[in-house]
Amino acid sequence: MQFFRFTLVPSRVSGALITALFLVGCQSSSVENAVNIDPAQGSKSNIASLTGVVDSNPRSPEAYNVRGTAYGRAGRNREALADFTTALKLNPRFYQAYANRALIHRAMGARQQAVKDYSAALKINSQYDVAYIGRGNVYRLAGNPKQALRDYQRAIQLGTTNPRAYHSRGLLYQRSDNHAAAIDDFTTAISLSPNAAEPYNARGVSYLAIQDQENALTDINRALRIDSKYAEAWSNQALVYEQRKQKKKAFKSYARASALNPKYQPARDGMRRTRS
Repeated sequence: MQFFRFTLVPSRVSGALITALFLVGCQSSSVENAVNIDPAQGSKSNIASLTGVVDSNPRSPEAYNVRGTAYGRAGRNREALADFTTALKLNPRFYQAYANRALIHRAMGARQQAVKDYSAALKINSQYDVAYIGRGNVYRLAGNPKQALRDYQRAIQLGTTNPRAYHSRGLLYQRSDNHAAAIDDFTTAISLSPNAAEPYNARGVSYLAIQDQENALTDINRALRIDSKYAEAWSNQALVYEQRKQKKKAFKSYARASALNPKYQPARDGMRRTRS
């Protein structure tokens, strides 16, 4: 499964930094497993503009946080890490910068450091739902479902409107075969982020698990209308066709998934099963 795309969090600022924040742009509510890579926001011209803001405000933690956000969205993790660290040296209580740095640590595979930074953010602001969800995702990917569930539950108890909390909790329910609860959570995630493909695909998987092929195919097809390059959804569509004994359709969808992601083993296995 894929997961809600992590969004780096700019802080509220005023004056000259408002322009920089505008250049960084709005946060995404789409879904993925790592930092939102956006070449436009990480372009040389945009980062040059943000560097100008940093140079003009060398004691401003917000300036470093904003530029770190741009670096992170461009996949320039080391530069992002350095900027968030500088922001925290200038303001040790900058909890958004802790959460942003945690995201970069996770993208770089440093899960323990990510947990440490999310926890530091929560120590400063115990109501910060972003940090609970982010830390929960680290725990979930590290194979600690109980700790992950506790963090998702806390974010939801706080009244979060972040769809990642429900989507991620739904994935935990799905993995424990509690598909009714998973479907409820994916439905909530869809209501909060109707243009994200992943919760439709995830709900389709749970429908398929309870033998509701019709709703499964409807959801998976909706995911593909939103994102036609979603390899896992093509493979899941193929699985529905395969269960319906429609081998030609299944092979075609498996082949599409494999073309999009040649390393995706379920698609390769499916092609072998359905090849005429």
